[in-house]
Amino acid sequence: MTAGARVGTWVKLGAVSAVSAVMLSGIANASEIKVIGSPGTRAPYTLLVPGFEKATGHKVTTTWGGVNAVAKRVADGEVADVVMLPVAQIDDLIRQGKLIPETRVNVASSGVGVAIRAGAPKIDAASSDGIRKALLAAKTIAYSAGPSGVHIERLIAKWGLTDQLKAKIVPPISDVPIGEVVARGDAEIGFQQISELLPVKGIDYLGPLPADIQEVTLFSAAVHKSAGPADAARALLKFLTAPEAAAIIRKTGMEPG
Repeated sequence: MTAGARVGTWVKLGAVSAVSAVMLSGIANASEIKVIGSPGTRAPYTLLVPGFEKATGHKVTTTWGGVNAVAKRVADGEVADVVMLPVAQIDDLIRQGKLIPETRVNVASSGVGVAIRAGAPKIDAASSDGIRKALLAAKTIAYSAGPSGVHIERLIAKWGLTDQLKAKIVPPISDVPIGEVVARGDAEIGFQQISELLPVKGIDYLGPLPADIQEVTLFSAAVHKSAGPADAARALLKFLTAPEAAAIIRKTGMEPG
């Protein structure tokens, strides 16, 4: 990101903070809000939360983990004030009685992106046939254990390439971005949510998957039924989904929910 872009980002963040200070001014007591979620929304969330803390005096503590692992932890009884996951997992936890239905909000959505190691020969990432040929040509392939990886796995199966490619697949490591796996040379080509690829150094981000094979994941959040500072937790969700937050969300390669 250039210096001008960074300045622009922080100007926008200042605007979000200022507007939200008015929006949230009715909150009297500072609280600690515990959030648990998957990394799909980490990029915009990390930019937005400091503005929320400054505007409200609340302290936000966040724990990240894989989609399935976090969903299981909450289902098994772990309590956090706010849970943030893909919409399917949030809705399932609501059905299980873990989250408050009326607090559910859509935070942001993201498509799947394609990356190779920085400086490596470019592949045709603009067409589905180009992606298919790149997979066949690659010696190693990486994708996440989350929704983006599930989509790539299904795509490979749809193309009838599961057996042909299975020896090339590099198993994901918990909380290690696929971009980092590609950057250090452990995989020639990697797929993950666009917002998770963009911040990684040492890769060439080639763009989103072509439209005919793209999969967009919607990330949602809700307040836990056993939340401590429930009003503060609701205020955080209001902040993350305020119109003023949209520019920051788009800056990270995602779309507002």
